[in-house]
Amino acid sequence: MSAENLSERLLNTIRAPHLSEKALNLAESEGRKQLAFRVAVDATKPEIAKAVKELFDVEVDSVTVINYKGKVKRRGATMGRRPNWKKAYVTLAAGQDLDFVSGTGQ
Repeated sequence: MSAENLSERLLNTIRAPHLSEKALNLAESEGRKQLAFRVAVDATKPEIAKAVKELFDVEVDSVTVINYKGKVKRRGATMGRRPNWKKAYVTLAAGQDLDFVSGTGQ
């Protein structure tokens, strides 16, 4: 894999921060700083860790992933399905912090 393809893959690994009440409580906790991201369905833990490290310039301690199956929805006789998606909880190393508003790490 070339350097250009690798950097493009890292940019496509992290889709968006997952902002929910639980995710914000984990991000603001004093002991362990955990951040939640929506990631590509085929992303691996090492890829997610590398993408967060390079995009936000912070040290990553661990990554936990959760796969969500898309719900089956129905409207009258028409059946449909929402897409599957993956969420990653990234634990930052001690002393690291990340602010989504400014996009800078410490």
